Amino acid sequence: MADPNTLINATMIAREALRLLKNNLVMGSRVYRGYEEEFPGNPKKGGTVQIRKPVRFTVTKSRVRTSSVITEQYITMNVTTQAHVSWAFDSNELTMKIEDYSERYIRPAAAKLANTVDGDLTALYADVWNTVWESSGFVTPHTFMVLAKSMQRLDEEGVPPEDRVVVFNPAAHWAMANALTALYQPEVAKAAIRKGYVGTIAGAEIYMDQNIKSHNTGKNHDTGSTNSDVILVASTGAALVTGIVVGGTGNQKIELYNFRTTANIATLLAIGDWFEIANVYAVNPMSGESTGVRRQFVVTADVSGGSKTEVTTGGSVTVYIQPDMINTGPYKTITTVPAGASIAYFYETNDKNIPQNLAFHKNAFALVFVPLQKPDGVAFAETITDEGYSIRVVKDYDIDNDLEVIRLDILYGVKTIYPELAVRIAGAEA
Repeated sequence: MADPNTLINATMIAREALRLLKNNLVMGSRVYRGYEEEFPGNPKKGGTVQIRKPVRFTVTKSRVRTSSVITEQYITMNVTTQAHVSWAFDSNELTMKIEDYSERYIRPAAAKLANTVDGDLTALYADVWNTVWESSGFVTPHTFMVLAKSMQRLDEEGVPPEDRVVVFNPAAHWAMANALTALYQPEVAKAAIRKGYVGTIAGAEIYMDQNIKSHNTGKNHDTGSTNSDVILVASTGAALVTGIVVGGTGNQKIELYNFRTTANIATLLAIGDWFEIANVYAVNPMSGESTGVRRQFVVTADVSGGSKTEVTTGGSVTVYIQPDMINTGPYKTITTVPAGASIAYFYETNDKNIPQNLAFHKNAFALVFVPLQKPDGVAFAETITDEGYSIRVVKDYDIDNDLEVIRLDILYGVKTIYPELAVRIAGAEA
């Protein structure tokens, strides 16, 4: 315990702030953390680096050798987000015990920084195309079955069984906790009630994060009797996508027409909207065989609409999507390219906010912290790094108001690395 007459210094504050930052992270402590060493030169300035993804190969069943065509894939990781919390206080407060100072200032400041990082990570849901929901529709997840659906989808995508995580918003977390208390697993039920941590269920660790985002869907929907929205793919009579160039624009977009609308619309489709196309199925990434489940696609750019007339009288719009539509080779994603006049299904209701709970393998998303340099000419400053996490504390004096001014800073970046290793678990429409 600190001597009450000893001034709290920068190192003490930085160590305490970093400890609390790490303790408050939920998503941030359960995603991939190994890219810090990839940054060249002076890492304390952050920046950008290209990360190489694993190469996929094609197997040939023949005595005669066949060379696989190697296609290198890269992901650009940016570490450019600087976030801080700052406050002012009387100089004599630095004589407080570090425990008291932490409770009053550092703890709430570190919690805000941690929630900012977690919020940026949960916002990556918009990169994920796989989505499941309760059998009763877009309601708060509340049964084991929805967990099973998410794990099944991960299995179908060839996701390793270890290091799986599910993160629910508070409503889904407590609904699931209530459901699981009925199981004959007393230790799991106890953890769900006492700690806000459900435990390991269906092969995944279950957590709660109040930073789970809600997705505001586009305004194209007009729910029909099948409880699905139908939009027709442009009826050219020919395949809509040609070529198998990974990352090429030809297999990242389709044309849609005949939106069923009732008024002028600003946004027909929003980034993060997802849909399926009739007769287009997902494939297992290892075998290339159909999973028997329609491939889901996510919209990667907002689609603006015009007037009702422009959209409903044959006019088409270009929709950019992921994953790439590839129906052959080692990077195959679909069983077949959709034909003209295929039907696309949008299951979300028009213009609703839908919570985007997440099930994922830790390698689906990445978080990188980079240490910030201490500024020159400041006596009270320190940067502390531990287990890849880093925080900087700087204090200065406001001579005009006789106040000590302090700030805590972090420099970080988040990125979706393997969206196929994640599944969105839709919540209740609002």
